[in-house]
Amino acid sequence: MKKIYLILCATIVLLSLLYHLAGDRAAEAAQPAKTAAKKSAKASCNTCHPDLNVVLPQGHSRVKGNDLTACTTCHIPDISGKAKKNAFSSKIHRAHVGPKNRVDCTTCHSWVPGKSFGLIGYKGSWGSLSKDDMSLMQKIFTSWASSNFIDNLHAQGGIVCNQCHGKRLPKIDDTVGNSDCLTCHGPQDQLAKKTEPEDFKDRNPHKSHLGDINCTVCHQAHGESKAYCLDCHNNFKMNIRGTIN
Repeated sequence: MKKIYLILCATIVLLSLLYHLAGDRAAEAAQPAKTAAKKSAKASCNTCHPDLNVVLPQGHSRVKGNDLTACTTCHIPDISGKAKKNAFSSKIHRAHVGPKNRVDCTTCHSWVPGKSFGLIGYKGSWGSLSKDDMSLMQKIFTSWASSNFIDNLHAQGGIVCNQCHGKRLPKIDDTVGNSDCLTCHGPQDQLAKKTEPEDFKDRNPHKSHLGDINCTVCHQAHGESKAYCLDCHNNFKMNIRGTIN
C-alpha cells in the first residue's frame, strides 16, 4: 500500500512539472508575437529618420513626432477611389518601395492575411489580402516605383493604386476597364484627336477599324506595352510608351 502511495505521489509531481513546462514553452512561443504586435502598434519612422523634418520638402511646415501620425494628421488617407492625383501617397511610397529602399509593407500597414489590410493607427480595413496577393502587390509596387512601364509613368504623375483600381485592393486576376482609363485620359474623341498622325490620319490607334477595344490590349500597366496594330501592320512605325527599349 505504501509503495502504491509513493508511486501515486511521484506521478502527481511529474504531471505538475510537465504542466508548468508546457506553460513556460507556450509563453516563450507567444512572446515574439506579443513583441511584434507591440512594435506594430505604432509605426515609428525614427529607425531611419531621427528627425522627420530633415527629409521634408523645402517650404514644408515643421512636424512633431516621428510616427505615422506626424504625416496622417494632415495627409488623411484617401480611400474614396476617385481618379485624382495624390502627391503625398505617391512620394512616400516611391521613397520606400523602390529597388534601393525596400521597406516592408507592414512597417506602416496592418495586415492579417486573408482578413484585413489597413494603416497602423488608422481605423478600418481597405479589404483583405492573402499571402499570394500581398506578394504580388509588393512586386507591383516595386515596378510602379522604378520600372520602364507605364505604371512608373503614373507614379511620376502622382497616381497610386486606387486612382486606377478604385476602392478595391488589386488582386492577381484584376484588370482596369476603359472607363477607368478615360476618366483621366478621355473623352475618347479627344484622345483620338490627340493621337491623330499628321500623315495617314487613318492610322490612328485610338480611332481604327477595330472599333472600341480594351485599352489594356496595347497598354500594360505592370508589364511591357505593345501596339496591337503592329501584329498585322508590321510596316507601320508606331511608338508606344511603356516599352523596355
